[in-house]
Amino acid sequence: MKFTLKDYQEDAVSEVLKRLRRARRRWREDNEVQAFSLTAPTGAGKTIMAAAVFEALFHGADTFEFDADPGAVVIWFSDDPSLNEQTRFRLGEASDRLNWTDLHVVENSFNREKLSPGKVYFLNTHKLSRNSLLVRGHEPEDEAEPSLPDMRPDARSYTIWDTIRNTIEDPALTLYLVLDEAHRGMGEGRTLQDRSTIVRRLINGAGSMPSMPIVWGISATVERFNVAMREARGRSILPGVAVDPAKVQESGLLKDTIVLDIPDEAGHFETVLVRRATDKIVESSQAWADYAAQQPGTPIVQPLLVLQVRNTPDPDEIGRALDMIYERWPGLSQDAIAHVFGEHVTQTFGRHVVPYISPERVQDSAWVRVLIAKDAISTGWDCPRAEVMVSFRAAQDPTHITQLLGRMVRTPLARRIPGNDKLNSVDCLLPFFDRAAVKAVADALMAGGGDGEQPLSGRRVLINPAEMMPNPSVAADAWARFLSLPSQSLPHRAPRPVKRLTALAHELATDGILADAGKEAHREMHAALDAARVRYASQLEAARQSVLTVEGVALTADLRERVTRFNAFVESADMAVIDDAYRRAARVFSPDLARTYAEHLARNMPGSDPEEALIAAHVETAALALVEGVREYLEIEAERLTRRWLDQYRIAIKSLGDERQEEYRQIRAMSAEPEAQDLGHPREWLVASMAREQNGEEISLPRYRDHLMCDAEGLFPAELNGWEQAVLDRESARVGFEAWYRNPARATPEALGIAYESNGGYKILRPDFLFLSRLADGTVVADLVDPHGTQLSDALPKIRGLAQYAETHSGAFRRIESVAKVDDELKVLDLTDRIVRNAIATAESAAELYQSALARAY
Repeated sequence: MKFTLKDYQEDAVSEVLKRLRRARRRWREDNEVQAFSLTAPTGAGKTIMAAAVFEALFHGADTFEFDADPGAVVIWFSDDPSLNEQTRFRLGEASDRLNWTDLHVVENSFNREKLSPGKVYFLNTHKLSRNSLLVRGHEPEDEAEPSLPDMRPDARSYTIWDTIRNTIEDPALTLYLVLDEAHRGMGEGRTLQDRSTIVRRLINGAGSMPSMPIVWGISATVERFNVAMREARGRSILPGVAVDPAKVQESGLLKDTIVLDIPDEAGHFETVLVRRATDKIVESSQAWADYAAQQPGTPIVQPLLVLQVRNTPDPDEIGRALDMIYERWPGLSQDAIAHVFGEHVTQTFGRHVVPYISPERVQDSAWVRVLIAKDAISTGWDCPRAEVMVSFRAAQDPTHITQLLGRMVRTPLARRIPGNDKLNSVDCLLPFFDRAAVKAVADALMAGGGDGEQPLSGRRVLINPAEMMPNPSVAADAWARFLSLPSQSLPHRAPRPVKRLTALAHELATDGILADAGKEAHREMHAALDAARVRYASQLEAARQSVLTVEGVALTADLRERVTRFNAFVESADMAVIDDAYRRAARVFSPDLARTYAEHLARNMPGSDPEEALIAAHVETAALALVEGVREYLEIEAERLTRRWLDQYRIAIKSLGDERQEEYRQIRAMSAEPEAQDLGHPREWLVASMAREQNGEEISLPRYRDHLMCDAEGLFPAELNGWEQAVLDRESARVGFEAWYRNPARATPEALGIAYESNGGYKILRPDFLFLSRLADGTVVADLVDPHGTQLSDALPKIRGLAQYAETHSGAFRRIESVAKVDDELKVLDLTDRIVRNAIATAESAAELYQSALARAY
């Protein structure tokens, strides 16, 4: 893969491959057809995951311990040819093992007996319709009359149905059908009848056409697909694979914030909001240019303004909007506008002549800076650089708005921009919406885009937010103290220490921090394996013999005496057996390390023939992998070296640009235990400035002084409950108080996170408050204070995580305290106190801790 898979993507690929392996075995052994689904929210990177799956399917993958299927053939099916072309391009862009010739679009001229193994064929609904040149005059449910010859469309040898049937019936091939946006072929109603019939016929077969052996459905909403698979006769359903939406949001692939701008009063304000939208896109363009200048090597993002119009738009209205855009956007080229209307022809809006562009080309056509669209453009289309939208839709059309915004939520650089809410957001201006109507849009967007997806934890939808910048009254040394505070990453569920070390060595060498880091890492691992050969010498000899010999049992049947005898035999292993054992060792140690270690051993066998020495080295490496304890010993040494390098080169890494730091942040997360990492610097925030009461009335939020981020008046709006208000009042009244920080509750680099264990896994707690104070000697100290409810089921795991954090990082803080209300009185636990931490470790509930003598009045 050209891209490093995110944690959740790697987990999903692993689960998909397990199901494909099981489905293939059942098909081959029992002729049993299978189906399963992958549920992934919009923006999760389904094409990246599919590319990794196809690489493993065609070539094998040591990472996932998956052997290649030499007869694998894939049909990628959707109802949109342009979407197929976009997917084909992305698969080729993501994979370094899939050649462009392996990704084949089935055109009308396609005429083959069978599909070829090792290839992905792209089909769409239209290609299987009655009038398609691929099937015209010959459909699988048709019964040819015996008296007539079997006629083929356009005198071709095979219809596409023949080709698919022949592929399924070939015992050397395994056909996998991937349904993209699987729910779209499973709907009901007259408008979907033809499409549904084609998809169901493809899956379930008809007439002489057999059922598809293995069906993999991919969608953000797969329930229709799952129901259809359960209703299909004779098809077994494997458990589905579901991607956690919270992990997708945390990954940085999706924008954190959606800003909805609406008028504060009734009336027609389209001109005003078009002007405001243009100002936003101009500011965004400059912000991206400034960011690229600050981060060498970062491409300049060319943000896009989208005008969403009615299904029957007024050309003059659009023309007036374009006039306003040109008036407010100096230097905008006359040919910087395009449309994606279904008419596919050049349109005239007022005095502007606007060409058509296909949706999948918009993202890579940087010359398009203003795009005119109607509905959701097309399923599967997305445009990460689309950052501002003005919708001329009426308040009765919230679904059309949320569908289009759902295509605009990917981050342009596939990562979060540290500390900058503006560059992590998308703006939508709604001139014809009031505050009541806009709530439907906000609710749908919080659910992932309005398509029934799961709620996206970490996403914010803000209505007319306020902008916050770093508080200029906060001293530089106070900022330095804040930025030095340790945050924690969410650990990887199944870490591979050798893989982690290799990744770190690659990045250190790439950045010039440690020359030949890869060679140095392998030298250290060779030394560890050499030590393991000495440490496990007795077990190694037995393992060596196991590799060099093949043991078996011969069955002898004496027909005269009617008895059978089992006789053991031992044969010397041939090269095929040795090579197989070595390949298994490569999976244990990693292919690259196994190779370099075998070469290391061969070089240290003086007097031997080079070829014989390498064979002996392969035997030794294979034997080491069989010895219990060697893998664990190697991984401990790899983890030790990784931690040493991360600590040793921390300052050098911190001086790198954001994109490079993000690579190291991901490597830190490839650990079984929480890893410390530096806080990011908040630079530009968007925060809510209004709150809605239960009766629908909106009120301005209270604004506070001395926050690290503030508006032009030095104030920060915040909605605090009674406990939080009491904590802020108490802390800001202390001697030496200098500044406070409302810790963001979402996954951003500037949010301090603390890992805690819950239900066998790790989650992240983000405490509410950080306070900075100046001591009498001028030193700035930090306090962490977290108002902590005791009524929730995860209250005790959270306070335990906070206590473990305090044990490890108490030196970074003056105080680490957890506050809770007991009988209308605030009580506090001092987590820097060892006695308190010991009590937390054995407590049965959080409430008992605050009611004990360990808690004191706050």
